[in-house]
Amino acid sequence: MTGGARRFVALADTDSYVKWAAALLGALPDGVEAELIVVETPLAVSAGQLRSALAGTRFDPDGVRRVGFAELPGILTESAADAVVIASRGPVVRVLAATVAALEPRPVIVTGLPGISIPATTAAMIHRTQCDLFVLHSTREVRDFTELARRRGLAQRFALATLPFAAKARAHDRAGTGTDLVFASQAIVPRERAERMRVARMLIAAADADPTRRVVVKERAVAGEQQTHRQKYAYPDLLAKLGPLPANLVVSYAPMARALDDAEGLVTVSSTAAIEAVASGVPVIVLDTFGVDDKLINPVFVGSGLFGSEQEMRERHFRMPADGWLADNYFHDPVADDWVARVDELVDLRRAGALAPKPARERRGGRVRDVWERKLAFGRYDRSLIGAAVLVVGIPLRFVLRPLLRPYHRRRLRVT
Repeated sequence: MTGGARRFVALADTDSYVKWAAALLGALPDGVEAELIVVETPLAVSAGQLRSALAGTRFDPDGVRRVGFAELPGILTESAADAVVIASRGPVVRVLAATVAALEPRPVIVTGLPGISIPATTAAMIHRTQCDLFVLHSTREVRDFTELARRRGLAQRFALATLPFAAKARAHDRAGTGTDLVFASQAIVPRERAERMRVARMLIAAADADPTRRVVVKERAVAGEQQTHRQKYAYPDLLAKLGPLPANLVVSYAPMARALDDAEGLVTVSSTAAIEAVASGVPVIVLDTFGVDDKLINPVFVGSGLFGSEQEMRERHFRMPADGWLADNYFHDPVADDWVARVDELVDLRRAGALAPKPARERRGGRVRDVWERKLAFGRYDRSLIGAAVLVVGIPLRFVLRPLLRPYHRRRLRVT
């Protein structure tokens, strides 16, 4: 990086975003100062999740501060950061970006998504309107988001970074070293109980097919811990209803990198863990049991050759992706990564006083709506009196108005 020492601060809350932010900052050049702060929200990581997310990164869990929303302006001002990376779900990013944008001097605001981001969505960009740079992880993602922004008339800069987990995994070739079938659990894919129960039965069948080798259900949170997406039907609970279970069917809460150390292959519906596995030489099956659909976050795997059936899962017919799919989907030449250079340019503009702020998206409701959305995003961690007052009034009013506004929203969705 040019123009003197840089200082980065990342704000993250949930397990996947903490992991992503830590790995992304780990790719910064030597000499760049970086701090990771956990922002307290209803879905913030537990101590155990934090240790898992930071395993193998430059960050020590004991040195990571947990900060409430009200404390952020003072802490960020004191930090004198050149760039703030906001790593969270869209509604939280919207609130945090407005907070960072109000600082004087204003840092460069960077954001991104922690895994597979195909299909590109308008909502992801709208939530991040005030961010100066949006980091993506494949040439296809950059192309699709750029085209969508053009069609929607949204002004946003996009940059490319190798998916941090994939970059790290490339340095650790695990091919042929394990015997486990590792199933990467996802909180909302598939979503319905019947579908998740079907997966649970598939896992039992795979374990019964070869009692000499383990089937490992890799979970991201123990009971009581939160995730980026709320999990309604956890596999350990579903499996318990189908017992007694095979002795070689186990549940693991270890970091994914550790699970892959003992993996013969990985199975998933659409998890980013598939990319991490491929990067480390572990073959994959992406289950096609529930079809291919945007809601399953699996259209990106079309053309990869990774889709497989329940029978192929039982028989452990893992595979690596087709060569023609790789370069466009998360396995581009790292030389193409430009996110650090793009941030560097923006920091230089900031220091010269030439970085124009990005205005917030204008919406009905003004200040009251801003307070309402902050309260929804931060829940009990927004302790402001005005937040409590708006919530008391807003929830009953929302309940009354929602049926009346539903046809209007449906028309807007069809148009946009």
